Amino acid sequence: MRKSLFLSALLLSALCSCNKEHVSAPGLQSGSYPDPSLTHDQIVLGEKLEDPYAIQNITKALEKLYPTKAGREDLTPTDLYVRFLPTSDEQVETLLALGVHLTDHPLDYRIKVEGDWYHDPSIDDEDITWQYAVVAHDFTFPEGIPYELLDECYIAENDMVTRSDGIDWDAVERESYILTGNADMICPETKATAVAPSGRITMVDPDFAGGKPIGVSGVRVSCNSFVKFAHSYTDRDGYYQMKTKFSAKPRYRLVFKNSMNFSIGFNLILVPASVSTLGKGEPSGMSVTITGNSEDKVFRRCAVNNAAYDFFSRCSEDDLNIKTPPKNTRIWIFKSLGKSCSAMLHQGAVVENGLVNTYLKGYGSLIKCFLPDIVIGTKEKESFADIYGTTVHELAHASHYSKVGNSYWEKYIWYIITSAISSGTDSYGSGTDKNAGYCEVGEMWAYFLESKMFKDRYGGSMPDFGTSFWFYPQIFRYLYERGFSCSELYAALTGEAVSKDSLKASLLTLYPDRQALIEQVFERYR
Repeated sequence: MRKSLFLSALLLSALCSCNKEHVSAPGLQSGSYPDPSLTHDQIVLGEKLEDPYAIQNITKALEKLYPTKAGREDLTPTDLYVRFLPTSDEQVETLLALGVHLTDHPLDYRIKVEGDWYHDPSIDDEDITWQYAVVAHDFTFPEGIPYELLDECYIAENDMVTRSDGIDWDAVERESYILTGNADMICPETKATAVAPSGRITMVDPDFAGGKPIGVSGVRVSCNSFVKFAHSYTDRDGYYQMKTKFSAKPRYRLVFKNSMNFSIGFNLILVPASVSTLGKGEPSGMSVTITGNSEDKVFRRCAVNNAAYDFFSRCSEDDLNIKTPPKNTRIWIFKSLGKSCSAMLHQGAVVENGLVNTYLKGYGSLIKCFLPDIVIGTKEKESFADIYGTTVHELAHASHYSKVGNSYWEKYIWYIITSAISSGTDSYGSGTDKNAGYCEVGEMWAYFLESKMFKDRYGGSMPDFGTSFWFYPQIFRYLYERGFSCSELYAALTGEAVSKDSLKASLLTLYPDRQALIEQVFERYR
């Protein structure tokens, strides 16, 4: 099922695509990444380890350090180490909505080779693998999702009683590491007290900010040592601060579920958010700088992340003042594709169309669950600037979608698909077929906004993206340069604006006092 679905995803992505032009930026600077030996393929597990947080092990450590106190009251579990076996994307979404942090590999094994993903060999390649998690001891497990309890755990920070009991729980934790044979994981600097990780995640865009490192914005930094987890989102400048303290060296990861409520998801398997390993680091934190010479997957994910964060941020009332893309927008990155698309499938567009289901050989119900809203094709896009322009173009489409909804979007995407089928190459077609006006208006808007945001970021004159096609993004640019705001132009993108002529009518209805200017530009670009 999953392999066939993957091929269907590639097929749909190739068809529903914008023939994006892009600007190549100058050469990329060299920079640092925490460990160049890290792989970003499948994790290879080593031997199984004894979990120092298992309640029986914490109890033994407590008895050794505090023999007079340990027998007064039995410890009760604060957390449960479990694994789930979801059978659908909906079940994964249910767990995430309950605040469960899922990891696709077991937490009590030594990692022989680091990687970004893992698939249990006992699970068929076409099925979702085991998802490991640590949940509160009183967690209510949702019905219908298979799970297995692996261990009852005690994490002192999660027990309110420990705050005034006179026990040095950091020392107990370290002792448990020693008793379970994991003493080599303890960091010497934390023998006095555990520390909470903090740091900064940055990347380099050579054409922006003088090539100085800029923050990887709103990305989730996750770290763990066995079943003890900490999570934090970076701020706009890439800084993060955890609250949970560690004595042992945690494993750090970037999880591309952004604080702006979008996710970047496509490793080898279908997951809501991609993960990029950073390897083991100090308990005090890890700071990294990612450049174009860093591992390719990490660079592309961070570039798309920052472009999307910038777009979502700029939708605010005091800036562009347009609707943001829908909540939980899913973005996938395909290095092998040169084209991109915004089919908005996860939001419900297109999938009800019978011909799409037929064309994809019966996978209509599956793509509704698994396919993304946006596909970013990064073939021949090697610089941040290339990826930035493509990403904001597709998000301009997603913002347009937020205004007009599924009925409008199905006609738009349907034109793109049928044009690609009939022409074999050009997904914009000739502009003469049924529903061409939906494409006309949508691409005019996306190419205009891409050009504006590209200029805002990189300076110079405004690029003329999209002006070689049969539609005219020049109309929006002409009006913008003569006093229309982006918000005023966006307001004209109503559900009735389904062609250049109806767009003109929408503008005249909204702004009758600027009729002469509107008439002039539409006459110029007939």
